[in-house]
Amino acid sequence: MPGKKSKTGACCLCGRHTLLTFHHLIPRAVHKRNRIKRLYDKEALSKGIDICRKCHNGINAIYDEMTLALQFNELIKLERDPAIAKH
Repeated sequence: MPGKKSKTGACCLCGRHTLLTFHHLIPRAVHKRNRIKRLYDKEALSKGIDICRKCHNGINAIYDEMTLALQFNELIKLERDPAIAKH
């Protein structure tokens, strides 16, 4: 995001020590959809994890925003997913 400082550390998914990006567990692209507004409050919508760019790109390539919002909205769910682990 513009204006945010880059953060360095260990990726929550792969453990790689590098620059990290913030991944919204419920993608911002779906925040205004009525279904999502009914399911999640503002606090839940703002939650996310710090992950490396490689993992971030992989997650977004594997699943669409609605699938991420409904099925992979917690770190543990991302960690346990075989497709993401394979990536």
